Amino acid sequence: MSTTWESEIKQGKRFEFGKNWRAFLKTLNAEKITTAENSIVDMLGVAHLENKKVLDIGSGSGLFSLAARNLGATVHSVDFDPSSVACGQELRSRYYADDPNWTIEQGSVLDKDFIESLGKFDIVYSWGVLHHTGEMWNAINNAASAVSDDGTFFIAIYNDEGPKSTMWKTVKNWYCSGPLGKAFISAVFIPYYVVRYTTLSVLTRKNLFAEYKSKRGMSMYHDWHDWLGGNPFEVAKIEEILHFCQARNFELRNLITTNSLGNNQFVFVRRAEVASQIENKAA
Repeated sequence: MSTTWESEIKQGKRFEFGKNWRAFLKTLNAEKITTAENSIVDMLGVAHLENKKVLDIGSGSGLFSLAARNLGATVHSVDFDPSSVACGQELRSRYYADDPNWTIEQGSVLDKDFIESLGKFDIVYSWGVLHHTGEMWNAINNAASAVSDDGTFFIAIYNDEGPKSTMWKTVKNWYCSGPLGKAFISAVFIPYYVVRYTTLSVLTRKNLFAEYKSKRGMSMYHDWHDWLGGNPFEVAKIEEILHFCQARNFELRNLITTNSLGNNQFVFVRRAEVASQIENKAA
């Protein structure tokens, strides 16, 4: 699997998310961890995750796996990128050394047999990940299959902005094309972002940098690079995600939309009775 990952990096087909996450971990502190915990609690509408099994697909930095573990869940973290797997292992060694209730491994959501081997989970969480697999709909389908009856499916998918999305695909291809492409795109966009957010902070009298961090505990700078280089890259309209998941026996419980190129966030619950009837017919 690592060979496939490395070849895709060299071909400019994949961004080194894990390398970016390793840099982010240097900035991780208690405040960011608490913010991540609060974002999960608020979105799911729960006070804790005690006695819950959580599958974190595309665990990235490991922050949200850590947050789920802090909230009492038994956590299984999975990522395709070996550097991201290392991030999760580093956080576990920091906060939960030798903990049997936090498992971390390398794997692909596109590998149906692998996902099936993990079993079923009360919560399957994949925030801003499945659109980076190169086969988004297959990835969503496989991730959804790991949700237990009456379980929760929490995903965030890039919003389809038509021509704007197509333009950003070109930007990402340039960024991932090699050192020169990365340097050029970074030189163009990072200063623009800094000036833009600084100006808006002054005009609105708000610290937009701090507000961004307060949403999910993430770093704006590292998310900028994640955005600029984030290949593979796919998008979807809200109704497409709703129809796709509802056809797989999920009911929408929470939805936060964006009016830009950001992520639409969905929380679905699997309808147990209908799901079992469908599965029995398929068998």
